[in-house]
Amino acid sequence: MGRILLIVFGTFYRTIYYFTKILIYSHQKNKDYDKTFQLIKKASINSIKTARVSMEVEGLENIPKEDGFIYYPNHQGLFDVLMFFASSPRCFSFVIKKEASKVILLKQIIAATGSLVMDRKDLRQSVKVIEEMIVAVKAKRNFLIFAEGTRSKNGNQLLDFKAGSFKAAMRSECPIVPCALIDSYRPFDEKGIKPLTVKLIYLPAIPYEEYKNCKSNEIALMVKGRIEKAIAETLDKEKTL
Repeated sequence: MGRILLIVFGTFYRTIYYFTKILIYSHQKNKDYDKTFQLIKKASINSIKTARVSMEVEGLENIPKEDGFIYYPNHQGLFDVLMFFASSPRCFSFVIKKEASKVILLKQIIAATGSLVMDRKDLRQSVKVIEEMIVAVKAKRNFLIFAEGTRSKNGNQLLDFKAGSFKAAMRSECPIVPCALIDSYRPFDEKGIKPLTVKLIYLPAIPYEEYKNCKSNEIALMVKGRIEKAIAETLDKEKTL
């Protein structure tokens, strides 16, 4: 809570400016997603600095050069999306659970970025969201979706990845970009405002040709395994330093 208050009061006037701009963008009929993305990127970078958090980002060279891909990271909390907006060189939209979609500012960001809200308790609505995502990815838009479905409450340990979240990649035949978040839970879960570091690793993209013969549950295990390996190797390196 302390770090959230630090962001709110430390960026108060800038937040009013960003909120106003995002509100305007959210009501535009012909949305310029890249313009909105660049605005939110600046806001995210400012928020992270104000929160006394240092970003360590690796693997930017692994992000596909052509649009029409999906980021699949592990999920540790609200700070995760800030890390992606601040570090990703490519514009993207995201899928968010219904429970978090009504938070002020986040609601406007969803509308401005063309992001999608998923009701996990409504199977029909969830399928519709995946269908919309498939159409968007085929139209060369990028997306981010948390395959765990909800945040892990065990630090850097992952929950099972839901196979259904990979249907969008399978049917749009797009590259999958596994992403490993490390210590992203700490800024908002730990008490105090002492400086800390959060890491984000963009792992090598998995082209459609590599997973086209796999079932969705097999892809889920593959992506989860690669993220877990990256996290374990990074934490092991830190122990030896």
